[in-house]
Amino acid sequence: MSHGWSARDIPDQSGRTAVVTGANSGIGLHTARELARCGARVLLACRDERRGKEAADRIRYAVRGADVEFAALDLADLSSVREFAADYRADTLDLLINNAGVMALPYGRTADGFETQFGVNHLGHFALTGLLLPKLLATEGARVVTVSSGMHALADIDMGDLNSERTYHRWIAYGRSKTANLLFVHELARRAAAAGSTLVAAAAHPGLAATDLHTAGARMERRRAVERVMGLVNVLAQPASAGALPTLYAATAPGVRPDWFTGPRRGRRGAPGPSWRADRTRDDVAGERLWVASEQLTGVTYPGL
Repeated sequence: MSHGWSARDIPDQSGRTAVVTGANSGIGLHTARELARCGARVLLACRDERRGKEAADRIRYAVRGADVEFAALDLADLSSVREFAADYRADTLDLLINNAGVMALPYGRTADGFETQFGVNHLGHFALTGLLLPKLLATEGARVVTVSSGMHALADIDMGDLNSERTYHRWIAYGRSKTANLLFVHELARRAAAAGSTLVAAAAHPGLAATDLHTAGARMERRRAVERVMGLVNVLAQPASAGALPTLYAATAPGVRPDWFTGPRRGRRGAPGPSWRADRTRDDVAGERLWVASEQLTGVTYPGL
């Protein structure tokens, strides 16, 4: 990986189509904007229609001729995920950026009864990727990039309590969901290779980047003091535009290999480079077990893999 890789190094994306989840703000918005700047057609897959359409307008204002479009997607509701996939009419899909996520929320459940962080961060994206898989497999060299976090180090998944029904700690649940992201990428890469597919499944993390994630949980609970403290994190963080670079690298740079995990070279900030990951996120047995459980929970299977 080039030491100084930046958005200027993104190859021409003309003729390519990208889906970016959570593209209305933060890392997702910057990822979508740069892909559009380089010529890609970009679908902004967002839960909030008003914010999603505003984001599309912002990108069009910043990038003359940008081909961007809002599409409704609520990862906390599998019926919405199925509707999004059914509405995707093109025969091919070059890039799927599984970017959307929630962090350290109070305990809650998705529309389908999953613990919110596991349901949104992992199961929603697992279902989305599976439902779009025929389009990805039909596209030579397609990539699926899933955004994880260095915070995966906080916790391994608990196969006996995937939905944190026995005990719940918001940061442990977040760590588990980010470990699940990396295990998903590992198993998807393994299955794609076994099937002889050119699909590249890779992961990325933004390091410490200024986004709404840090304050959302405290805001939900009206914990003003905690919200202020978490807001200070954004003061110390690199801008979201820099946090998007590892995702953009994994999505576009030549030579990216399956199951790579890209993050800021200096851990929390800096140009993209190989990132440390816990050994357990490359465990074939754990990946297979999580995959089977995810199929059972979502009802989504992966034809062809």
